[in-house]
Amino acid sequence: MKPLFVLYTIIFLIACAPAQKEQITYDVGQIKTPIGEMLFALSDLTPNHKASFIQLANEHYWDTLTFNRVIKDFVIQGGCPDTPEGFSKSPYLLKPEFHDSLKHVYGAVGIGRDDNPEKLSAGCQFYIVHNKEGIPRLDGDFMIIGQVFKGLEVLDSIGLVVTDTLDKPMIPVTLQVNVLKMTDAELKDKGYTIPKIK
Repeated sequence: MKPLFVLYTIIFLIACAPAQKEQITYDVGQIKTPIGEMLFALSDLTPNHKASFIQLANEHYWDTLTFNRVIKDFVIQGGCPDTPEGFSKSPYLLKPEFHDSLKHVYGAVGIGRDDNPEKLSAGCQFYIVHNKEGIPRLDGDFMIIGQVFKGLEVLDSIGLVVTDTLDKPMIPVTLQVNVLKMTDAELKDKGYTIPKIK
């Protein structure tokens, strides 16, 4: 009888034990530069743009490129060159996924495009808003896919680099772009808070 009683007791205790809370995992964009690191949350509201960014980051697409266009109090832009040739060499174009909750606020991460009437995004190019008042005139015209939550001081430093007449930094600001999987607990341990952009 005793072994059976012990077995029932163990089953009872397991059944009554509180279920462990499942950890939420976030896709976090990481941009490493000689000036420092930026981390940003990727929005689930733009699934195709998010998947594209993750794919190109995992393929190390941007790791030989730079922030090729820097305009103080506007944006810092990286990836394929900001020219018609640059856009034509994008690996693919993406249909827009606009959402009213995704705005061109300070630190917002967007995807570049040329002046095409369908507002198709170039998969190869991204930018970060460097205007503390935001750039609302771009809302609904250019895609926002994320929001920087660490490294805004790096954004500001890049925004102040010396550029030539084409807004290209005189000293290249190189890129290493990754996508990290981070849980609530990991973010909390590091003192980070994911912005609500979903």
